[in-house]
Amino acid sequence: MDSLILNILTPVAIFLFIALFTLFAVYAERKIAGFVQDRLGPMETGKYGLLQTFADILKLLQKEFISPSASDKILFALAPILIFVAVFVGYSVIPWGPNLIPSNTHTGLFFIMAVVSIDAIGILMAGWGSNNKYSLLGSIRAIAQMISYELPVGLSLIAAVMITQTLNLNEIAFNQGLLSSKEIYFLGFWKVNEIGGIFGWNIFQAPHLMVSYAIFFIASLAECNRAPFDIPEAESELIGGFHTEYGGIRFAFLFLAEYAMMFLVAMLGVVIFLGAWNSPLPNIGPAKLADWTTGPVWGVFWTLIKSLFIVAVQIWIRWTLPRFRADQLMTLCWKILIPLAFVCMAISGLWRILIMI
Repeated sequence: MDSLILNILTPVAIFLFIALFTLFAVYAERKIAGFVQDRLGPMETGKYGLLQTFADILKLLQKEFISPSASDKILFALAPILIFVAVFVGYSVIPWGPNLIPSNTHTGLFFIMAVVSIDAIGILMAGWGSNNKYSLLGSIRAIAQMISYELPVGLSLIAAVMITQTLNLNEIAFNQGLLSSKEIYFLGFWKVNEIGGIFGWNIFQAPHLMVSYAIFFIASLAECNRAPFDIPEAESELIGGFHTEYGGIRFAFLFLAEYAMMFLVAMLGVVIFLGAWNSPLPNIGPAKLADWTTGPVWGVFWTLIKSLFIVAVQIWIRWTLPRFRADQLMTLCWKILIPLAFVCMAISGLWRILIMI
């Protein structure tokens, strides 16, 4: 019975977290956009506009379901659900702290790559089911973009997996901190098992993984359809892209899926490359900073802080860089990111043979 209750409460808790994160992330994005553009952002609804996002959600929840008369009603209704569920299920294998993981599977990384890719089907359903030329063009752009950028994402992660020698995200997290059962070497030669901190992160165990993480981060922006890779939604060209015809709770689910995807890829990058839930503070002499900041509560804290920082960078980039053209987007993927990812894979192989043998 306890296991059944836990299996019910865990997804409910994750959903509530995603909902709250989206509420505050939207507010933060509006405020950051205002700062970048030298204006105030939301100010009217609540103190400093804090209630603006709540008012928007309340408005969306009260709207009726409206489907275009010539749309495919089934595809149109199912698409937002499929898109959100595909992203939501990805959280099931992400560790939040030491052994705080909904499903500790040995193929967690493979699972998350497989299940999240299903949202491309949902986007195609949304575009086709809307029977709108802007929606169809947006979905076609999105599919081409997401399929292309899954390659550099996957290759950059393979470069890291070749170093870690496991697909288990919980094990990858453990092997970057004090609780590791394996020997950890900073830059491949300085043993740091007792020191911990930032020195044990994968990007410092094998420094070429810094390039892999840069590739992963750039490609993950494209996977989220975030600027400067937001041509599937391009408001100035396609009104809203694949979600042009959506309103009310259906649009809310699409919006929720986008921000859930942002946090998911941020967490995945943190787990694989940036020490996961391990403290960035090292043990220095009598100051056992890593020891003092390790544990379940601290683990959740570090995971959230690192992930939220990455989300803040994603938002900052959106309001700083102009949108790529379609040809520039594909050139970056196929001619720059993918070759670099292959180079990182080759270096990982040599690193295993020459340094970590």
